[in-house]
Amino acid sequence: MKFFLDTANIDEIKRVNDLGLCDGVTTNPSIIKKEGKDFKEVVTEICKLIDGPVSAEVTSYDYEEMVKEARDISKWAENIVVKIPMTEDGLKAVNTLSKEGIKTNCTLIFSVSQGLMAAKAGATYISPFIGRIDDMGENGIRLIKDLKKVLDNYGLESEIIAASIRTNKHLEDSAIAGSHIATIPGNLFEKLWTHPLTTKGIKDFKKDWDSFQQRNK
Repeated sequence: MKFFLDTANIDEIKRVNDLGLCDGVTTNPSIIKKEGKDFKEVVTEICKLIDGPVSAEVTSYDYEEMVKEARDISKWAENIVVKIPMTEDGLKAVNTLSKEGIKTNCTLIFSVSQGLMAAKAGATYISPFIGRIDDMGENGIRLIKDLKKVLDNYGLESEIIAASIRTNKHLEDSAIAGSHIATIPGNLFEKLWTHPLTTKGIKDFKKDWDSFQQRNK
């Protein structure tokens, strides 16, 4: 499974990238807003930091405007992926852009039918929001499993990005379900590599080693 970092915070990206765990980055207008910087400036800086794909979302919702904006965004860096919302105009834009060789990430997917349509339209990535699906009282991980089965059934090449991941369990279950990618908030990453028993084990080993050293002075 590939790990994408769901942030526009440069320090978070550097930290995770230094661990060799950052295969890409996803952003959206809300994430960009938190950084308080120019959209293009932030995205191009991220593109320079990592080699993997960086998703930058259009802010228009009309087909013509989305395509125009996407063409511009795609020129910012070679590793740019343009995020397009799941709407009728969005699907039309994905279809047009895919034929032009522009990579797309169809976002805000909440059903198998939406994911299937995005894949057939030519989306490079499809992003089901599992946390938000759980909020609706439905099963986000089931959607990942079903989407993976559908893509495999018909040989569709879109990769699934498990999005709206909020817990370790979300990540683990997405991996088991066969999601190609998980996009993970920066504040969740540290919780993934820590465990209370690991912390306790290190503390106990250190205590025993210090005691051994004292006895052999």
